[in-house]
Amino acid sequence: MRVVIGEDSALFREGLARLLEDAGHDVVAKADDAPSLVAAVKAEEPDLAVIDIRMPPDRTDDGARAARELRLLMPELGIVLLSQHVESRHSVELVAGGYFGYLLKDRVFDVDDFLDALRRVATGGSALDPEVVGTLMGQARAVDPLDQLTPREREVLALMAEGRTNAGIAARLWLTDRTVETHVTSILSKLGLHESADEHRRVLAVLTWLGLRPGLEKSDGRDPRQAS
Repeated sequence: MRVVIGEDSALFREGLARLLEDAGHDVVAKADDAPSLVAAVKAEEPDLAVIDIRMPPDRTDDGARAARELRLLMPELGIVLLSQHVESRHSVELVAGGYFGYLLKDRVFDVDDFLDALRRVATGGSALDPEVVGTLMGQARAVDPLDQLTPREREVLALMAEGRTNAGIAARLWLTDRTVETHVTSILSKLGLHESADEHRRVLAVLTWLGLRPGLEKSDGRDPRQAS
């Protein structure tokens, strides 16, 4: 996997590069500001860009804005935002297209899980920190299609939103793979996702959870898990 890193902290940038190289990946460029990042990705056309949100020149959301620009140029570029904060202005649009991850630096506890998340994003999947999912759920609808899900189905769907496979969900919830498959089938049915391919239906289910499916009304930020 060919990777470009956008990170203004030299220690974090070099440490991440070493981690990726030790795992067998090729770090083709490193950038310490948003304009250099965009230029490097355009030049190298990597499989994945790992981007800090707060980068020079403004040190606000420059990395997120660069990610949005790169998404328009390269729809199938894997993009992983790394931050200490949750930024929803640009990430809401990015998450809807796949090939996207959003991880919080202080909550990356396992190297293997982190590397697996990067591989998943580079191949078109998603990887969202649960805290990010919780924030993005503030985009929920006034008429909530999630009301019909059971508490366990909501747990399963939340883990789907983090980008976990059925096996990963089973391990997290201490369920059998078959039980998780049953829950997923029920979730897709209740959300009216019957006719598309399985992977596409999973994406639509996640977008429903995040309140991003086209045609769904947005509300005042009510958390769908609070529904009666």
